[in-house]
Amino acid sequence: MSQVPVVRTTKALRRTVGQWRAAGERVALVPTMGALHAGHLALVTAGRKRATKVVVSIFVNPAQFSPAEDLSKYPRTFAADRHKLGEASADLIFAPTVPEMYPDGFATTVSLAGPALVGLEDAFRPTHFPGVATVVCKLFSQCRPDIAMFGEKDYQQLQVVTRMARDLDLGVTVIGVPTVREADGLAMSSRNRFLSPPERAAARVLYDAMTAATRAIRATGEAEPALATARAAIMQAGFTLDYLEFRDAATLAPPLAVSGAPLRLLVAARIGSTRLIDNIAV
Repeated sequence: MSQVPVVRTTKALRRTVGQWRAAGERVALVPTMGALHAGHLALVTAGRKRATKVVVSIFVNPAQFSPAEDLSKYPRTFAADRHKLGEASADLIFAPTVPEMYPDGFATTVSLAGPALVGLEDAFRPTHFPGVATVVCKLFSQCRPDIAMFGEKDYQQLQVVTRMARDLDLGVTVIGVPTVREADGLAMSSRNRFLSPPERAAARVLYDAMTAATRAIRATGEAEPALATARAAIMQAGFTLDYLEFRDAATLAPPLAVSGAPLRLLVAARIGSTRLIDNIAV
């Protein structure tokens, strides 16, 4: 296994991708903030199935952290990440510095509506999606991929990025990849490493409560009783619940009916100092 090449400037990234394009290659981009786990590697694998070259970006994006969130505590494991990407057969790592992405005088951001303003993550992290959209828009412009892979675990983010790419004619097809889970159902996340053993044991309640609610909704055709039961189970396990909501899968607006369009159940909750999010199809 050879080490994956690393480039740290837009100029070097474009030079390499330009050479691939001249050779007729199809390019996939996997945007990440590092601290890679099996969920990220599933994105690389999915990209390899749809393209001949895979670029993985590793950049802890300060623009998507609020003043109340500790940017310095976000895990940074570049050497281990590079090794994992070699095993996954990625072709290039783009690991820019903050000044490379946000040079002095940087003053432009992406303004959002639609799925970015539906009272889910945006209600609790109002600066998050503008920061995500801005950095992803830059990555799309810098790399110019044919496709970009995003995990369904961050479902609202997936819908925001999909809408942005379509609305701004960015020429990138955004592809959602199913959530990778631990054996007990907990969605894989870089934040799981912050859970204490008792918190980790309790965390399975998120998936258990969602799946139980989904079964009840399908059986009865009613959402609110199932949601109330699921919310109670999550809080009883020691979580502070930000939301557990039943939404239209495409728009993330509250649905008019239980049947009809595809639907999604989404949750965000805190236990100890760790905030977890998840979602499943209904």
